[in-house]
Amino acid sequence: MSGTRGRPSGSEALRGSEAPRGPTDALDRAIARLLAVAIVLSVAILGIGVLLMLLDGRSALETSVPAFDPGRLPGDVLALRPEGFVWLGLLAVVATPASRVLASLVGYLRTGDRRMAVIAAAILSVIAASVAVGLIGI
Repeated sequence: MSGTRGRPSGSEALRGSEAPRGPTDALDRAIARLLAVAIVLSVAILGIGVLLMLLDGRSALETSVPAFDPGRLPGDVLALRPEGFVWLGLLAVVATPASRVLASLVGYLRTGDRRMAVIAAAILSVIAASVAVGLIGI
C-alpha cells in the first residue's frame, strides 16, 4: 500500500473496490442487476406500446388515453392493444423502486441487519400507503 496512513492509492484502490467485501456488496450487486433488468423491461414494454400506437396511426402524444383498469390489462396486452402495453410499462416503471426496497428488505433480513430491515419495511409501508391513497382517491 503506497497511500497515506495505510490507505491504498491509485490502481490499488481500484482493485480493492472490485473485490467483494461481504454480504452487503453481494446484495448491492443483486439489487443493481434487478434494477437494470426492470428498467430495460419497462422501456421495452413502453416502446412496444408506442410502436403499436404508431402502427395504428395514432400519436404517442395522444391525450385521450383510456383510464387505467387493472381488469382490462391482460386482455389489452393479449389483443396487442397499445394502451395495454403503455399501462403495463408504466406499472413496471412505478413498481421498480418498490421492488428495490423489497429486495433490500429481504437481503437485510438474511444478513441479520435488523435496523436496516426496519427502515426498509417502513419505506415499503409508506409506498403501500401512497398506492392505497392513490387508488382510493383520498
